[in-house]
Amino acid sequence: MHNIGKREFFAALGMTLLHSMFSLFVILSSIWLCLALWFQEPFGWLLTRVLIGIWIVFALSILGIYITQHFFNRHTDVLIYILVFLLGLFWYFNLEAKQDREWNPEVAQVLSYEKNGDQITLHNVRNFNWHADGSYDERWESRKFDLNQITGVNIITSYWMGPQIAHTLVSFDFANGKPLTFSIEVRKQKNEEFSTYGGFFRKYELSLIAADEKDLIYTRSNVRHEQVYFFPINMPKTERRALFEEYLRKADELKNQPKWYNSLTSNCTTLVFDMGQAISKRHLPTDYRLFASGYLPNYLYDLNALSHDLTIKQWYEVAYINPRVSGLNNISSTQYSTLIRKGIPKPILQKSP
Repeated sequence: MHNIGKREFFAALGMTLLHSMFSLFVILSSIWLCLALWFQEPFGWLLTRVLIGIWIVFALSILGIYITQHFFNRHTDVLIYILVFLLGLFWYFNLEAKQDREWNPEVAQVLSYEKNGDQITLHNVRNFNWHADGSYDERWESRKFDLNQITGVNIITSYWMGPQIAHTLVSFDFANGKPLTFSIEVRKQKNEEFSTYGGFFRKYELSLIAADEKDLIYTRSNVRHEQVYFFPINMPKTERRALFEEYLRKADELKNQPKWYNSLTSNCTTLVFDMGQAISKRHLPTDYRLFASGYLPNYLYDLNALSHDLTIKQWYEVAYINPRVSGLNNISSTQYSTLIRKGIPKPILQKSP
């Protein structure tokens, strides 16, 4: 047995590390590309899956797993792999979000507005009449709002798959009119089902819905039977108005340039946080609860956005709206908005700095 010198040892160690890193790159990049192809189906259902199968075999041959025979030779196969993967990246990041698809009726219209001083006229406000079986009567409206009449902001979290994940909605109260709810949603096409994993791969465009509470929140509490919680937020008057105007800016963005939804970085919670960060007078810390959106109320409690007159456990108890509205299928919008606020402490009216 011969001793090897330090130079040979470190050279061998370096090559081993290099091969290990490249193998990890092949594994991760293959998984990503196969999933991107799977959800996008650029060549149709059948041909795309055939190409995925070929790519998996090719990747395994490079890794030397199950298949030890190279397609051409080691260096040529590696070069082909890298070039094809780069082409895949170029294809994927050049996918364009669109406005002109055949949309699901729930997200068919694009929110727009007119502003005259403090007076806002919103167009395409959704006010569907939902039935117990999930069907609905379509109704899109124009509504007028006075920015000086905003009296409150509420965060609504709706749980459908356990405590970690919730859909986040924001509702504004007005002294001279009915509340208005905003929701960042996936813009699904007709007969398209939502996939959380597809949401990572540019499967869906973003949609901003402004709607009556009897539409957006009732859908979740009474039709889909999700677990819905209503939290009034402590927020100064100037920031309430600024947040509403951020939603108007978001409406302008999506009208002028459609964007992709992303299950992690551009979803109903992270975009609300981005808007909140834009209007806040203080820095809002990034937190894992912005991604595990079911814990957003806990995050807000730690920021003192929820009153500390109650513990967070007590907040969840009083904020739970389902028992107050369960089984009520023929109530007015005003009655519904009143019931979901019943027994909930009013937020502290903070003065603007």
